[in-house]
Amino acid sequence: MTIKLVTATVLPTPFAEFRLHGFLADNGKEHVALTLGDVSTDSPVLARVHSECLTGDALFSLRCDCGPQLEAAMQKIAAEGRGIILYLRQEGRGIGLINKIRAYAEQDKGLDTVEANEILGFLPDLREYDVAAEMFKQLGVQQIRLLTNNPRKVTKLTDAGINVVERVQHRVKTSSYNQRYLATKADKLGHLP
Repeated sequence: MTIKLVTATVLPTPFAEFRLHGFLADNGKEHVALTLGDVSTDSPVLARVHSECLTGDALFSLRCDCGPQLEAAMQKIAAEGRGIILYLRQEGRGIGLINKIRAYAEQDKGLDTVEANEILGFLPDLREYDVAAEMFKQLGVQQIRLLTNNPRKVTKLTDAGINVVERVQHRVKTSSYNQRYLATKADKLGHLP
């Protein structure tokens, strides 16, 4: 898959004035990067690779920790004065929005997130990171300190040629609504504390 940087602009936020970069992949998917400061130096860049979560990022769902993770990443990068967030259009761990809502309905019946994806005929996690690696490269990012609790993400980015020099723990506050979700990520998907 190829991806191309198409446009960029200023994006003022409550945390900092980021630069917003728009990318278009050859499959028609649009992805964005938020950068703060010069991310193309040889000094490791604080980075977050965040997969789209409409319910968590925009609708404030408490079923997951996605929205708080995105906000915390923006705050940490703003505090550091330099960094990058890649926002990938991989809703529902890659199954899409409607299937994610179907998976939520299965979870309402008692299944966990992995079981719900599987009963719908999907693998637990279909996200891919080659597009992220290419976005980093096009923005001149040489080394990253990755904000994640997902060791698979570190491995996939490293395999795609990104120099991940450090995994930075990225925990946010839990609630009674997302405790099972977070436990499933740890138990079945290997996420770290």
